[in-house]
Amino acid sequence: MKIDKLELKNFRNHDKRAFSFGDKTVIVGENGSGKSNILEAIYLLATGKSFRADTDLEMVNYERQFFRVDGKIKDNGDLGVLLNEGRKKFEVNGISKRMMDFAGRLKAVLFGPTDLDLITGSPSIRRRYLDFVIMQTDREYRRSLISYEKGLRQRNKILENIREGLAERNQLWFWDRLLIKEGGYITQKREEYLDKANKSGTRYKAVYDKSVISESRLKQYEVEEVGAAVTLVGPHRDDFTVEMSAKDISKYGSRGEQRMAVMWLKKNESEYLVTDEGVPVWLLDDIFSELDHHHREEVEKEVERQIKKGGQIIMTTADPHVVPKGWDIIEM
Repeated sequence: MKIDKLELKNFRNHDKRAFSFGDKTVIVGENGSGKSNILEAIYLLATGKSFRADTDLEMVNYERQFFRVDGKIKDNGDLGVLLNEGRKKFEVNGISKRMMDFAGRLKAVLFGPTDLDLITGSPSIRRRYLDFVIMQTDREYRRSLISYEKGLRQRNKILENIREGLAERNQLWFWDRLLIKEGGYITQKREEYLDKANKSGTRYKAVYDKSVISESRLKQYEVEEVGAAVTLVGPHRDDFTVEMSAKDISKYGSRGEQRMAVMWLKKNESEYLVTDEGVPVWLLDDIFSELDHHHREEVEKEVERQIKKGGQIIMTTADPHVVPKGWDIIEM
């Protein structure tokens, strides 16, 4: 599963550009030259979403009205994304598709500077990460998550009304059943994913801090929930930590160790997304800038392992001195 060619029109700072990629490609250029924008465009073709834009319009070149991104995927046809008048359109071989039928034809794993938040950031970042990875291969998980989030909003509204004397507790019954059913599935799949990661045989371990939702736990917190007007148990309160030698990396790890813990998470994400069509493309956005020589060598070894599996690596850097030998180079 590889991308051979990429064409951009009015995307970020690229008016009209075309790029070709080999198995190992490095994009070299100064900060602000548009290196990360190329990775963003590939990620858009893979997932239907940007990894950094809050709104789709942010991806449109300044003073333009639309953008278009096209990619030629080896053995899997042509993919296209068009944004025009605020509406995003997805195409496979020129035929319009829904996003859910578009995403996943190219699979990509991104490792960028902000991914350090997976270790040091808030629990909500780690929950979103788990959801994003699992949803790519499990449509039932996607459906269950949407249903759970809708039910959670309804239940919280009823709790608020109970607190204000505008509703009775029996109005929670339906939503309790729904959250227990859907929440159970979400917890099960998150636990399975992290358990599989922990069997990879490395020095890292993910510790799942799950918030199980059940009738007894809802009963246990019923007074507190009305006072807070929010549901206090369930997978929306989940978290996980990454440990090395039984120590929480976020608290006791160096910056380099934290980045390598992210690499471990990304490696497991990649293995989870492997299909009969191949392994995901790795998109590495300026990851060497904060790594010492030892950790750089670790990353380079993992990159070579991915290549041997038939993978493709596309990375960016502002420092031409860190470019490994034998890589195709795109200069910005």
